[in-house]
Amino acid sequence: MRATLFDMDGLLIDSEVLWHRAEVEIFGSLGVPISEDEDRKTKGMFVAEVVSYWYQHYPWRGASTDEVVARLLDRVGDLVESRGRLLPGAIRALDLAAERGPVALASSTPYALIERCLAHFDLGTRFASVNSAETEPFGKPHPGVFLSSAANLKVPPTSCLVFEDSSAGVLAAKAGRMSVVAVPTPLDRGLPAFGLADLVLESLADLSPLWMDRAFGR
Repeated sequence: MRATLFDMDGLLIDSEVLWHRAEVEIFGSLGVPISEDEDRKTKGMFVAEVVSYWYQHYPWRGASTDEVVARLLDRVGDLVESRGRLLPGAIRALDLAAERGPVALASSTPYALIERCLAHFDLGTRFASVNSAETEPFGKPHPGVFLSSAANLKVPPTSCLVFEDSSAGVLAAKAGRMSVVAVPTPLDRGLPAFGLADLVLESLADLSPLWMDRAFGR
C-alpha cells in the first residue's frame, strides 16, 4: 500500500445515528414510516439517493426531493455540531495512516456538510484530498469516489487501503480493486460484504501498527 482513504460517517464520526435521527424526523413528517429502532437501511448511500429511495417507496406531496435533501443536510449538520463525537481510535488511525503515506477522505456526504463536520472536529488539515460522491455519477457501492480519491493522490487504486464501516463502502472499494479495513457495527457485522474485507475490526482503536507496517511493506 502507498496511500489510505477514509470514509467519514460512522467510521471517524459517530454520525450514522445522527443521520438516522434526521431521517426519522424529516421523512416521518412526510409520512414515511421509518422506525427509530430499526437499523439505517440506506447507510453508505449518497443523500440524493437516500431521498429517492424513500420517495419511490412512499411518495409524498409538497416538498421536492431537492428540498428534502437540503433539510436533511441542515439537520444532520446541526446534530453533528450539538451531539456528534469522534469514534474511538479515529485520531490514532489517521496518525498511523499519515505516517505511512498520503491520506484522503472519500465520503458519500456532500461537500458542504463534509466541510462543516471537518471544521467542527478540527480535522481539515488531516487530508491531502477531500472527495465526495456528490461529484460522481453514482454513489457507493459504485467505486467512483474511491477512484477519484486515488487519482487526486496520484496513487494507483491497487496501492490504496480503504477504511469503511458500511457494506456499500466495502463493495465500492473492492470494485475499485483496493484493499479494505472494515469496521462494521455489531448489527451489520453479519452482512456478506464484510467477508470481502482484508481485515475486520470491532473498533478503529483495535488497529495494529504492525498490521499497517505489513500492509505498507515496512
